[in-house]
Amino acid sequence: MGAVSSDPIDVALLVAAAVTRAAGSYFVGGSLASSLQGEPRATNDIDLVVDLPVISVRDLVRELGGEFEVDVDMLRDAILHQRSCNIFYLPTVIKIDLFAVGASEFDRMEFSRRRAVQVRPDGTTLVLKSPEDTVLRKLLWYQAGGGVSDRQWRDVVQVIRVSGGIMDSDYLIEWANRIGVASLLHQALDDAGGLRDRNR
Repeated sequence: MGAVSSDPIDVALLVAAAVTRAAGSYFVGGSLASSLQGEPRATNDIDLVVDLPVISVRDLVRELGGEFEVDVDMLRDAILHQRSCNIFYLPTVIKIDLFAVGASEFDRMEFSRRRAVQVRPDGTTLVLKSPEDTVLRKLLWYQAGGGVSDRQWRDVVQVIRVSGGIMDSDYLIEWANRIGVASLLHQALDDAGGLRDRNR
C-alpha cells in the first residue's frame, strides 16, 4: 500500500498498522464503520479509537511516517486525558480523528467487543467496533446533537437493516437502557423493520 490513495479504507489500514506496530490496539468507528456494517456512503473522515501507552506516542508518529501530519503534543495530551485529536493523511488531505479509549463502563465494553472484519478480497482485515456498539454510539451522538441529524439517523437504521441478523438484541436493549437511549433504539428498530431472526 505504498501508492497514494483517496480510499478511506486504505488510509485506515495505514493508520491501523502503525498503531499496532507502536504496541497499541484500536477499532474503527464512525461513518466508516457504519458504511461497512450498513449502507455505504462517502466519507472523508476516519474515526479510530485507540488504546496506546503514552510512552508509545513517538513510536506511533514514527510508524505513521512523513505522509501524515501529526501534532505530537496534541496526541500525547489526547492519550493522557482521554480526549481526541486530528491527524491528516497529506497526499489526499484525509482527516483521521484519533480518540483515546474512554474510562466509562460503556467505553470499555465497546472496546472489548471489537472484531476483525475482512475489507479486501485478499483477506485484509480492519478491526471495527461491533454493529451493536455502532448503533448505540451513533444514538448517543444523535441525542447529543439534539436529534436533528438525518445522516446519523439513517446510519443507525441502515446498520440495523443490514447487520441486524447478527446482532445481539439482549445486549442492545440492556445497554440502550443503561446509557439512556432506549426510546431512540425502539424508534430506530421500528424504522428498520426490527432485527432479523439470526437463526433464519
